[in-house]
Amino acid sequence: MTGFGKAECKLETKNVSIEIKSLNSKQLDVFTKIPACYKEKDLNFRNEISKTLIRGKVELFIYEEVKENENRVSINSDIINDYYRQLEEITKELDIDKSDDFLQIIMRLPDTIKVEKTKIEEDEWQTIFDTFKTAINDLNEFRIQEGEVLEKDISKRIYSINNLISEIEVFESDRMEKIKLRIKNNLNDLLENEKIDQNRFEQELIYYMEKIDITEEKVRLENHCNYFLETLNEDKSIGKKLGFIAQEIGREINTIGSKANNADIQKLVVQMKDELEKIKEQLMNIL
Repeated sequence: MTGFGKAECKLETKNVSIEIKSLNSKQLDVFTKIPACYKEKDLNFRNEISKTLIRGKVELFIYEEVKENENRVSINSDIINDYYRQLEEITKELDIDKSDDFLQIIMRLPDTIKVEKTKIEEDEWQTIFDTFKTAINDLNEFRIQEGEVLEKDISKRIYSINNLISEIEVFESDRMEKIKLRIKNNLNDLLENEKIDQNRFEQELIYYMEKIDITEEKVRLENHCNYFLETLNEDKSIGKKLGFIAQEIGREINTIGSKANNADIQKLVVQMKDELEKIKEQLMNIL
């Protein structure tokens, strides 16, 4: 979701430069810093950002280089005279000397200067808004380029997880045999010369082996990975959806790790977790 866009336009009385940038965020968070003359259009800018950029911490800056003063500035003499009379009365009441700095004091008081802002003409507003949309398009181009790089990296890591699932099968048959042998040896050591009910032993062993079987987890994990890749190719906003799928992938990897009882499989699980963490970091950059 990171990006930067910039566009400029020239008007009769000024040059305008518009910059917009976005950073990662779970939702849309818009900050605008625009000249006072465009404050009334702030909602228009925000609506366009919401419609086009969808998510991210977005900052909009509009800069003006004024060639001619478009504001009519005048001194409000009535207000100044009124302030002067009041201050003069106060000095007499308090029996203090009248200050030579009266004018400086008065000019700092509210409403001593009147500013009449020229109304924004429709042509000017349309030019500004078109320039603003050009800056957004520039930012989106930046996002698209970044997204193509992210797609390749994330896809590669999902394929890596899929390959690691296949590698688990190499150790599975040996794992089950070792677990059976270990249970039997432990039972013999515990009971020594006592007779073992083989039927009951086989039943309990089958029950235990079913509890630690990871076939279902591997199938679900592979399905999640394939669904992740399918979703990655969708045109609409998919960041949150990919986040949910990544959570499911993590759940299956954790279950395989807890059931593994095998050092080699545990190493593969650690590699899967490492790939998944890198994917989650990258998902913060996806809309």
